Amino acid sequence: MSVLVETSKGELVIDLFATESPIASMNFLKLCKLKQYNDCKFFSVQKDFAVQTGDPSNTGEGGKSIYSFLSRDETDGKEESEHFGRFFKDEIHVDKEQNVRLKHDHIGTVSCANFGREDTNQSQFLITTRDCVPDLDGKHTIFGRVMEGLDVLQRINEAYCDENGRPWQNIRIKRTTVLDDPFEDPEGMPKAPDESPLVDRSVPDDRLEDDFDAEAAQEMDEIELEKKSREQEARSRAVVLEMIGDLPDVDAKPPDESLFVCKLNPVTTDEDLEIIFSRFGKVTSCDVIRDRRTGDSLCYAFINFETKEMCEAAYFKMDNALIDDRRIHVDFSQSMHGLWKNFRKFGKKGGTEDDMANAANAKRGGGSSDWKSNNKTLEVKGGGSGRGYQYQTHHHPNNNNNNTNRKSYDHVDHHNRRGRDDDEDDDRERRRRKEKKKRDRSRSRSRDRKERRKEKDHHKRRDRSRSRDRENRKHSRRY
Repeated sequence: MSVLVETSKGELVIDLFATESPIASMNFLKLCKLKQYNDCKFFSVQKDFAVQTGDPSNTGEGGKSIYSFLSRDETDGKEESEHFGRFFKDEIHVDKEQNVRLKHDHIGTVSCANFGREDTNQSQFLITTRDCVPDLDGKHTIFGRVMEGLDVLQRINEAYCDENGRPWQNIRIKRTTVLDDPFEDPEGMPKAPDESPLVDRSVPDDRLEDDFDAEAAQEMDEIELEKKSREQEARSRAVVLEMIGDLPDVDAKPPDESLFVCKLNPVTTDEDLEIIFSRFGKVTSCDVIRDRRTGDSLCYAFINFETKEMCEAAYFKMDNALIDDRRIHVDFSQSMHGLWKNFRKFGKKGGTEDDMANAANAKRGGGSSDWKSNNKTLEVKGGGSGRGYQYQTHHHPNNNNNNTNRKSYDHVDHHNRRGRDDDEDDDRERRRRKEKKKRDRSRSRSRDRKERRKEKDHHKRRDRSRSRDRENRKHSRRY
């Protein structure tokens, strides 16, 4: 149960105490899901104590809980219930000795902000900026803790503020992303918007905005500022994609020397494309993607060149070209398939060319780590996601064979080379599922036979009992 909070100073990851404080945790999660915290300011920064945010009005007097979005019918008409109205009840648990179980004893502890009265929790929340804050214990419901981004929290804590604790430069929550939500949406809850709501900043403000950099603004023009803001936004999105597993690394990017070609004629082959595109330079690999079962072309391909310049020349010349009576479309490849394979094998470094050559030789040599076994080595030709390999002959001093003119040969394996490991995994998974289905069907048939046998025995016992009753009644009538 965690939420990623992107602020003007950086990103915070908050883990929630869903077991100890389920009402407050669900309130925070659902408000994040509805994007109610977007553009909220940190309107109160008490240095080395706590920071406060979560008020859409940015005044410290607004905010409402998720339960205020529900109608009275869904809460059974209980107006004083913690599941209805603007506020919800406290969740402060004490032990037998009247000691509070959850305390503000760690930096980054997240708790509900109230209006100085019990049971006035809403959307506002506090984050402590030092290890021990006993003044808040027993007064505020603790529902989470900052697990990543304590350096960001420290930058917020050191912001320049006026006498009321309001920063001179606005610090805002840009967006929130729910990483794990164990709670089901309550009935009557509005549908989560697909995009962040538009922010209205037409109201005059006497503070500098969060994206304002005075020193940089004096040196950069409007175009450079726009470019920098886009780069920052792109990196933030890459961080989110890495956290949810869609990117192997935040700095990962597709190879620059790879092209994506689509709208191909189904009859166009790998060799045809390689011959056509080789006029722009050396083609290290050319793969027309085919259906795994039927082998039919899916009408798109990936072409890798030796250098970036060759790739750019092919892009500018071949887009909308006519090949086999089809106007093809050429673009730079955004596929991460090759990178994902390297990351799975060699970790975040992705593996060097020597690593991949060693792994390929070990696999082809029966798993041996000596990749110069059998008088052969495997050299990598080119870069990018698709790679060509070439075997070369090695002669040992004690080898008396006079045939020294052994031929080297190229290993040509286009689509299957890149997908062989995935095919083996798929076949293994397919066999496992097939065996599991057989076991399930066998168990199901066995259960059915047992049920039928029980039912048959039950009917037999019932018939015997009825027969005995009839005999007893006949016998009694005789006498």
